[in-house]
Amino acid sequence: MAPSTGGDGAAAGDDSAAAATGGDPPTEPSEVAVAIDEYGDALAGSIESALAGRSGVVAVGVPLGLLPSVLAARSRTADGEPWRVACRPGAVDALERAFVLGTAVAESVTEGSIELRTLTGEAVSAGDASAAETAPRSLVFATPDRVDAVAGPRADRTLVSETGDATAAARGAASARFEAAAPAPVGMPSRTRLLAAARGVLDDRFADDVAAVLDALDYGAVGRVGTVTDRALFVALAARHDHLFRDLRRWIDGEWSAGEWSTGDESGSAGNEPGSAGIGADGVGPDGGRVAIAPGQELTDDRRALVERKLIESIKMPMGPGRPQFRLRAVDEALLRAEPTEVLSVLRGRFALPLDEDGTLYRGPGEESRRPVWDRRR
Repeated sequence: MAPSTGGDGAAAGDDSAAAATGGDPPTEPSEVAVAIDEYGDALAGSIESALAGRSGVVAVGVPLGLLPSVLAARSRTADGEPWRVACRPGAVDALERAFVLGTAVAESVTEGSIELRTLTGEAVSAGDASAAETAPRSLVFATPDRVDAVAGPRADRTLVSETGDATAAARGAASARFEAAAPAPVGMPSRTRLLAAARGVLDDRFADDVAAVLDALDYGAVGRVGTVTDRALFVALAARHDHLFRDLRRWIDGEWSAGEWSTGDESGSAGNEPGSAGIGADGVGPDGGRVAIAPGQELTDDRRALVERKLIESIKMPMGPGRPQFRLRAVDEALLRAEPTEVLSVLRGRFALPLDEDGTLYRGPGEESRRPVWDRRR
C-alpha cells in the first residue's frame, strides 16, 4: 500500500460503486491526508528514496505527514536494528485517530523495526510556527555515513544531504535529541493483533474484509472527520455479515487481547484494568489503560446514520436478561454486492444522495425492495 493524499479510498476499477452513486462525492479530508498534503509527493518521495536501504537510521523532528515515507523506506530496508524515530509533538497522538496509518506504525513498533519517541522541550509557539519548519535542526535523518535534512521555506522545501567528516557530529546531535525524547506508545493496536481479535470477537469473514480494506486504503483515505468515518466503515462491514452491535463494540473498544477475549457488556465496563483482557504487549499506555480503535459508545451515532440512510437495519434481538441487543443487517443493494475495498466509496456515494423534505432518504422507483438474507452473495 502506498501513501497517498487521495481522500476517498475507492479501489481502482470501482465502476459499479460509481455507477450506483453517480460519481465520487466531495469528502472532508482526514487528519492524515491534510498532513501528507502539507509536504507533497516530491519531498515525500525524496525522503523515501534517500532512506531506503540504509542501516542505523536516526530520524528526529518527523511530522505526521512524513511518517508514511519513513514506513515505506523501512519496509525496503533489511536492517536488523530498529530505526530510531523521534516525532514532533502531537504526531504520535494523532495516530490513535488514524486507523490505517496508526495500525501500520503500531505493527512496525511491535515487530521491533521502529523505536518511536516524541520530542520534548522543542515545541514552538504558534506565532513561531514558520521558524520551526525552516530551522535546520528541525527535521534530520542521520546514518553513520550520511546526514539528510529538510531545508527551505514552507512552499519550497527540499532535502539536502551531507557526507564526509561532518556527518559524525551531526549524527551525534541527532542521537542526543532522540535519547532526550520521551517514549511514545501508539494509541492504536498493531494490524496483526487487530485482525486476530476480529477473528476471535467476530469471525473470519469480517476479519478478512478488514484485512482487505487495510491493504487497499491509502493512509489518508479515512479518518474521524466528515459524514463517513472509519467507525461508519466498521459498522457497515459488520452489517454485511449480520453481526451483533455489542460484539462490534467490544472489538472497537479493545475488550480483547491476542488469544483471549473478554465477555464484557455493551457498556464497555470490562477489560479496563491492567492485566485484564484488552491489554497486550503492544497496547499498554503510560497510564496502564487498554488500547482501542475508538471508544465503543461513539459507534451509536454512526449506526443511526447508516440506518437513516437505509444502508443497514438495526434489529432488536431479545437475548436473556438485560437490554435487548441489536443485530446489524445490511439492506442496501450496492453495499451488499460491493467488494470490501469498495464499501467506503459506496457509503460516501449514499451519503451524497438527496433527502426528501421530511429529512428521509429519497428512494427512486423500485428501490424499496430488500433482498432476503438467504439471497445475499457472500
